[in-house]
Amino acid sequence: MEKKKGQRPYLERDISWMYFNRRILQEACREEVPLLERLSFLGIYSNNLDEFFRVRVASQNRVAEWDDKSANTESKLAKNVVKHINKLNNQYNKDYEVAVKQVCQDLADKNIFLISDTEADEEQLAFISRYYREKIDELIVPIWFSSVRHLDYETDESIYLAVKAKKVSKNGKVGYDYTYFELPVQSCGRFVRLPDREGRSYIMYLDDVVRCSLRTIYEGLNYVSFEAYTFKFTRDAEMEIDNDQRNSILQKISKGLKTRKKGEPLRVVYDGNMPNDLLRKVLTKLDLDKTDTVIQSGRYQNHKDLMRFPDCGRKDLQFASMPAIIRSSFDGDGSILDKIHLQDRFLHVPYHSFDSFIRVLHEAAVNKKVKSIKITLYRLAKDSKVVRALIGAARNGKKVTVVIELLARFDEESNMVWAQKLQDAGVKVVFGVEGLKVHSKVLHIEMKKEANIACISTGNFHEGNAKSYTDCILMTAASPIVNEVAKLFQFIEKPYIPVRFKELLVSPNDMKRRFLSLVNNEIKNHKAGKPAYIKIKINHITDPIMVEKLYEAAYNGVEVRLCVRGNCSLIPSKLSPQYDLRINGIIDRYLEHSRIFVFGAGGRDEVFIGSADWMPRNLDNRIEVITPIYDPTIKQEMIRIVDYALRDTRQGRLVDGTGENAAWSCDDPLPTGSQKALYDYYLNLEKEEAQ
Repeated sequence: MEKKKGQRPYLERDISWMYFNRRILQEACREEVPLLERLSFLGIYSNNLDEFFRVRVASQNRVAEWDDKSANTESKLAKNVVKHINKLNNQYNKDYEVAVKQVCQDLADKNIFLISDTEADEEQLAFISRYYREKIDELIVPIWFSSVRHLDYETDESIYLAVKAKKVSKNGKVGYDYTYFELPVQSCGRFVRLPDREGRSYIMYLDDVVRCSLRTIYEGLNYVSFEAYTFKFTRDAEMEIDNDQRNSILQKISKGLKTRKKGEPLRVVYDGNMPNDLLRKVLTKLDLDKTDTVIQSGRYQNHKDLMRFPDCGRKDLQFASMPAIIRSSFDGDGSILDKIHLQDRFLHVPYHSFDSFIRVLHEAAVNKKVKSIKITLYRLAKDSKVVRALIGAARNGKKVTVVIELLARFDEESNMVWAQKLQDAGVKVVFGVEGLKVHSKVLHIEMKKEANIACISTGNFHEGNAKSYTDCILMTAASPIVNEVAKLFQFIEKPYIPVRFKELLVSPNDMKRRFLSLVNNEIKNHKAGKPAYIKIKINHITDPIMVEKLYEAAYNGVEVRLCVRGNCSLIPSKLSPQYDLRINGIIDRYLEHSRIFVFGAGGRDEVFIGSADWMPRNLDNRIEVITPIYDPTIKQEMIRIVDYALRDTRQGRLVDGTGENAAWSCDDPLPTGSQKALYDYYLNLEKEEAQ
């Protein structure tokens, strides 16, 4: 679904997202990807789709349902987008079922068998019976369809079995009862590993373990047979935030979370073999609208659980280990803060260990030269070492300020808990700016006598993310940057005071204007015969103004090379050869997350990193920070990261707005994928520095 923005093509964000998610599905189909990793990609695809329907499709449905003549254009567009999404989803779902079947067949070739309830032999059935009695019994309570009006209290994070039970009266009359229940995946996991035999591993879905145990579940009810079919549904995840000024922000978020749990169902996926009478029971109780999505699928739903498929000890079916590198020149003996004072430092996780950043916090928490610590937190690990260090700092008498974003989607509840713990420890907790999400990732360490220190990251200060997301963290004592990070915290705490930034690009202040100026400078440089190019590694580009500006630069001869992981509204396939624009998209073992911007600047190379994608929400409605890179060595490292991404023909795919995801090509391809190439480079660099 594309439309025109001016005279140039623009791809709707949500359609481009479907193309991106298809790329993950394609990775799951590649034979050269280790088998268990292919299963993980299938799980990621499914999980992504669930969240997409909860949030984006829910929003589109709301717009489509507007009954206001002034919104006719928007409503019509939303209806067309939802229609296109459903068409693509049906198409991709067929491909997905084929992919799951193929991977299971390939697993069997490697002596890992995923068996169903009908394939279990007597010995395995005996194990299942014991397992049910010991682990599952009493966790399942069937609910009569006839006893509920709607499925109001059921969570969409679960999977359900709908059961049709047959009974025969004494006079031979046949009847049926209809029930459903939630599978206890949270307590038992989705997969049950049965005893190995002769070098073979056997695994069964929890769904089938329960199917084997239906007579036990309905014991005493005199049913003669059972049919059981899975279904799952997705609710609207948008929260209705109460604007009542009498309520605190914590109370508002708590109320919003309750409304989310009761959001209307908008998508249901069910076993295509489910009989019509049982299916009617399910659909009636979900009370779907005509714009909602109903998908006939295979026997098993909620494939996100494939991300936690038992590995059976088969390391040979997983990616080769790439242990995080501890930079000895930075994280060796001596004060890590002193090293930052001497020279700017950077980490590129997960290639480099995130523990080095934790050490910065730990030293700041105990170092008597440190006066205060300020940090923004968007998402936090379950047992956050970051929070532990901040609490320790507060107990050591440091002035600690934490800006915590309570509206981080799906992490609101967790963030509220952390906020309370921080407050209890004496930390000053700031809940962002009214009407603006604080999405920036920055740290400010105030010293009593020495130069202050700042850290600016492209991703969350989150130990879990740092193991699977590629992100860059700049650590600097350069006063022009550090002073402006301090001003950023002043702005967050007192947003009514005007603040101007010279070094940092900050949204919603003037980030978009300054990015536009940087692109305009490249156009001018090209016309003046100077080196001119734009090379960007980013997650999403959907802002119409930035899309149009990139088109303008490419049309005027500026070399525009982009590496865009997710949403991309540019459609190079619709452009004439005059446009010098190519876009690569990379899916690999790590999720590409760093945002790096390189502008030719007449041969000087201006390089920036930060938290912002080029989307309206990031540029206009969030507090985001992009920092320039001044240290020559770090600047070259950032350029290397972008360069490797643009030379990745192994994992890269052409992003051209068609959704085909054809193989990426370039004049100087890397011998491996960019992630492997970067890891090898950092490993060799560490060996050289250690000598």
